[in-house]
Amino acid sequence: MEAFVIIILSFIGLYVLSGIKIVNQYQRGVVLTLGKFTGVREPGLRVVIPGLQTMMLVDIRSTPIDVPKQEVITKDNVTVGVDAVVYFRVINAPKAVLETTNYIYATSQFAQAALRDVTGNVDMDDLLAKREEISQQIKEIVDAETDKWGIDVENVKIQNIELPGDMKRAMAKQAEAERERRANIINADGEKAAAETLAQAAEILAKTQGAINLRTLNTLERISTEPSQKTMMLFPIELIDAIRGDKK
Repeated sequence: MEAFVIIILSFIGLYVLSGIKIVNQYQRGVVLTLGKFTGVREPGLRVVIPGLQTMMLVDIRSTPIDVPKQEVITKDNVTVGVDAVVYFRVINAPKAVLETTNYIYATSQFAQAALRDVTGNVDMDDLLAKREEISQQIKEIVDAETDKWGIDVENVKIQNIELPGDMKRAMAKQAEAERERRANIINADGEKAAAETLAQAAEILAKTQGAINLRTLNTLERISTEPSQKTMMLFPIELIDAIRGDKK
């Protein structure tokens, strides 16, 4: 008899323990009683009636999902591969459980469709230059569609845009040509500045008496400090001018 009582008490204890649930801080428990929604359990130690009630835990943290690469034809007929990431949060746990069988998968499918629709209606140049604007458009579309499931789409980011091989080569050539053009402009500006400086120096030397002689002596001093096998003969400028005068 005592053994029978112990067995009964053990079953009762196991039954009671099976109804004790722990809801974490980042979760909400959706409770169904005989298949009907009867409430939401907040974080903490919670009790349900085994056999009559079930509780499904829903994570309410921000959740990222990858949107796989989509092959898209842009408005100007360029085929590109685009992928993205979507950040969303469950703000209504009962809707997330009762309105769809898998809210994560459903959100991902809507994000893929929105990514194809939006990127297919823009030119390739806009797709490359206006990622933030396009991402915002996708976010608004997905957020509106998933609101009925208690989902709040926090952000959408376009990650990679894969261009065709010939388009990549053309853009690389264009970038190289632009770099060469800028380098030529910089070199030309440098040569212009150097020429202006030399012209100013020549003008100053021409106006200053004896400046040429001093410049010549300075040059000779630098040459004399360097080893050389050449012999240089110097003549006064006045002598050269006199010789020129005699020839005339």
